[in-house]
Amino acid sequence: MTKPNDLPSLIGQEVGVSRWITVDQARIDAFARITEDEQFIHVDPEAAKHTPFGGTIAHGFLTLSLASAMSYDAVAPLDGVIMGVNYGFDKLRFLAPVPAGSRIRGRFRLLSAEDKGAQDGVTRWLLKHELTVEIEGADKPALIAEWLGMQMVKA
Repeated sequence: MTKPNDLPSLIGQEVGVSRWITVDQARIDAFARITEDEQFIHVDPEAAKHTPFGGTIAHGFLTLSLASAMSYDAVAPLDGVIMGVNYGFDKLRFLAPVPAGSRIRGRFRLLSAEDKGAQDGVTRWLLKHELTVEIEGADKPALIAEWLGMQMVKA
């Protein structure tokens, strides 16, 4: 647990690294079905062999959707937290494709922590993390994002 008063001293620092998550073809296929994005570069290994990727790749949004699991692994909750909600992204760039069968993990660096005030015994903290999703063995990350999260903490 991180105490809210300690947040200023953590700004600019890496605050966690997640476990490796395997992005296999079964996960990609399931995501394609659920999102109705069944483009061949994701679901047809034979056709995808003939693209610059050399095989199927994960959807960018699949990679991004795993950010929540990475965050649960890597970022300590605030002391007294009641709940946290996704508040959006200030920046998001997909930098490299994630080939089927790859493993990815998230690195989190705290960029800012803003006390948004207390109401009804709950203090809201707006946290901005830089999220870098690494691909095991690759030179470039899959994505880099500035992710906002609102944490509700007992006042």
